[in-house]
Amino acid sequence: MTRIGEYAFNGCSNLTSVTIGSGVTSIGYEAFYGCFSLTSVTIPDSVTRIGGRAFDGCSGLKNVTIGKGVTEIGGSAFYGCRNLTSIVIPKNVSSMGMEVFIVCDKLKKIYVEAESEPSGWGYNWNGGHDVEYGYKG
Repeated sequence: MTRIGEYAFNGCSNLTSVTIGSGVTSIGYEAFYGCFSLTSVTIPDSVTRIGGRAFDGCSGLKNVTIGKGVTEIGGSAFYGCRNLTSIVIPKNVSSMGMEVFIVCDKLKKIYVEAESEPSGWGYNWNGGHDVEYGYKG
């Protein structure tokens, strides 16, 4: 499997963990929408695109690791991830949709490896949360 299709796990409310294989290159629109029991996701380096609203409504999500291969994160990809406390955006992300981190109530800071905000990032992508650029981890 090279991609997780649109709506693949949409509404799987009992899904608690996901292992995304190293051959996957794309996560589709609303792929995990409404999986509110999901607590942790590791996106491997093979993934280049996280679709819009991919993890929207995953209110139990606390830990997300985004692989270094990701170049695009769609709009509202992490909308409503109320328990997410921090996240690191790899430096290769050149395209970021609008309002990616809206309604992430516990999100204290977004760490961005790029030195400054790339021009291809959408309006209010950070949802008003604090951002630290030039993060070295």
